[in-house]
Amino acid sequence: MAKSISDRIPSREECNELMVQHSMRPNIVEHSIQVMHVSLAITDNLKNGVTVNRNLVIAAALLHDITKTRSLETNERHDLSGGELLREMGFTSIAEIVEQHVVLQNLNPQGRLEEREIIYYADKRVMHDKIVSIDERVHDLLQRYGNGEEIRSLICQNKNLILTVESKIASFMKTDINHAIEGMKAN
Repeated sequence: MAKSISDRIPSREECNELMVQHSMRPNIVEHSIQVMHVSLAITDNLKNGVTVNRNLVIAAALLHDITKTRSLETNERHDLSGGELLREMGFTSIAEIVEQHVVLQNLNPQGRLEEREIIYYADKRVMHDKIVSIDERVHDLLQRYGNGEEIRSLICQNKNLILTVESKIASFMKTDINHAIEGMKAN
């Protein structure tokens, strides 16, 4: 991701302030904190020589659902509106990640590991504020949102993408991905 001159990464404290300013519900804040923990379990267990921007991962994880509370009333797509809001604030790199945390575009399974893939995957491992398996998360998504055959089909197709991303991330890690995430839960 090329950084524009106005692009910057907010600190953890700034992220906390933004979550309050944008009235993120406590359960959504808890979800975002867990997504950050899963993301860091991955980031902190990458093989030597594999680089991702840890601060970008932290900020994107914390802010990925910044417009989720609002979207519950407006029915807007919180991934797109969140990206738009963050871009307006000058957080271009984070905006690009947030816009893809629901629907990941242009995955290159053989390419370098990208921060957006880590956030996308971590979000799929956190159901509400609990770390779960992909199967548990997909089952939950089907129960909550799968009220039509087309939506159910999209959720199932997305499961294949999640598993592809999981495989890609795992190939860059020095330890088993599930072991790293389980180890983080124990701390």
